[in-house]
Amino acid sequence: MSDLKRPSLIKPSIKTPFHIDFAWWQENDRNWRVELGSMLCPEHQEAFPDNVSDRMLDWIDPHTAEVRQIDAIQHILISHCARQSDFLTEHTAMVDAVFRLLLANGNTPMTPEELGSRLNRPPDTILRTLAGVRVYKGLRPVSLPERLNPPL
Repeated sequence: MSDLKRPSLIKPSIKTPFHIDFAWWQENDRNWRVELGSMLCPEHQEAFPDNVSDRMLDWIDPHTAEVRQIDAIQHILISHCARQSDFLTEHTAMVDAVFRLLLANGNTPMTPEELGSRLNRPPDTILRTLAGVRVYKGLRPVSLPERLNPPL
């Protein structure tokens, strides 16, 4: 049996939680570190000028106390840069806004309904965009096993 992730046969709804699937990024986008690096705040752009650091950090899940390895740039984005006032504005394009909002929330899964209320965008538009055939920026519905063990 292949390790290939198969798309769910269940059609997502506005109540379906979505998250950033960082494994998708690593498998499908050779420049994922460049993309993430472009979102770093000025302070951390200086710390990671080449955006290619593959440094891993130990991270302790605050709910389970499980220690996991996470990517350093991903961690800095979630724990610092995404909390800056200019990280997400009303003028940010929708896919980028969803991506940035999920980062700002520690990649805690959110439904199109929740995303829409936080971004002041129609949940149906968010759903149509995220649930289409094309995967934008690794924004995917959370599968059942991931719901039991949420991402960072």
